[in-house]
Amino acid sequence: MVPAQPCISSEFLSDPLVFAAFQIGRAFTVTLILDYDAGNLGSVKRACSEVGLQAEFAAHPDALEQAERIIFPGVGAAGSAMRSLRERGLDTALKNAIAKGTPLLGICLGMQVSLDHSEENDTPTLGLLGGRVQRFKLNRPELKIPHMGWNEVKVQQSHPVLAGIEPGDEFYFVHGYYPMPTAPEHVLTLTEYEGDFVSAVGKNNYIGTQFHPEKSGQVGLRLFENFARWDGVWQSSALPEGGSNAQ
Repeated sequence: MVPAQPCISSEFLSDPLVFAAFQIGRAFTVTLILDYDAGNLGSVKRACSEVGLQAEFAAHPDALEQAERIIFPGVGAAGSAMRSLRERGLDTALKNAIAKGTPLLGICLGMQVSLDHSEENDTPTLGLLGGRVQRFKLNRPELKIPHMGWNEVKVQQSHPVLAGIEPGDEFYFVHGYYPMPTAPEHVLTLTEYEGDFVSAVGKNNYIGTQFHPEKSGQVGLRLFENFARWDGVWQSSALPEGGSNAQ
């Protein structure tokens, strides 16, 4: 268990006036769960609490400037998610957080809109790492879209947030689209559904999962605990010596 961070009321983080008043003469660090009307926030916060990580919801971009780490969850459609992020100014705030080295965990839709483009609604997305998101195209009639349920996550290269995940460990999935990162060194895990698809991606201080760790029992809680300890430093083991994650 990680030490619990000081409790901070959720409401001020979503109210710009209260947030500004709080900021006068006071600095703080906190884990923020991004609230952009894309659902699934309560289960993420409960998972954080289970591992002793104090996390609060935030819908205002200024809050992200003070965040010690950020969780970027989401369910729904890429087009509406990007509209909400832009309207709130959260798209720029996320890019700034990545630039300053803040550890950031994207989950499901939050991960998908972190790439360059989504086939869903033909949507330009954040570009926190290079790549596209595309819909499953399956030939076996017994396999349904969305891919829903428990499935094995096969680690392709080590990462601090994935520490302790063993062969055969399964996570919970609900999705009809999956990421295709441009750079092979950004692929962290694969999962099989007719063929292998990328189920987690990483670059520098960013990691994103297609699966839902908050719905994945003890193995999912292990991922949250690892994220709580992670300082945002990582370099792909797939890079040649002297390479970088600059793409």
